[in-house]
This record gives sequence, structure tokens and C-alpha cells, in this order.
Amino acid sequence: MSFMKTITSCKRGHSFTIKKIHASGPLKERLMSLGLIKGVELTLLEYAPAKSTVEVKIGRMRIALRKEEANLIEVYCEED
Repeated sequence: MSFMKTITSCKRGHSFTIKKIHASGPLKERLMSLGLIKGVELTLLEYAPAKSTVEVKIGRMRIALRKEEANLIEVYCEED
């Protein structure tokens, strides 16, 4: 009944927790090697113009993700 929330459905400055990664193969391996795994808390720092990329913070590390990659990461995020 509810839709899947992804990184790009959250607002800038908000923190959220990874629920599931819907990628497979080399992409999933790459995301996991960057620390993007179930249960990790992230903060959405910034959207690029036209939301083509997003910048997230994991601990002290900042990562830029393409919109297509960010949309494969299901998250729990707080509503405003």
C-alpha cells in the first residue's frame, strides 16, 4: 500500500537508515564496498541541479551517487 522510499525521496539535511539495496552484481558490490549496507545511517547533504546526483554522508565520509543508483537504495526516512 505504501511506496518504496529511496534516498531521492528524502529531503536535504535529513538522516535516514538503509532498509535494503535493490541492486545486484558489480553495482551492489561497489555500493557495499562504499559502506552502503542495511542498517547504516546516512545524511542527505545535497542534490545536484536537476537531482542528477546526490551527496550523502556516512560517518565522516561523503559519497556522490547517481540518481539511478540512489533510487535502488530503499530507506527509512522521517516525514516532515
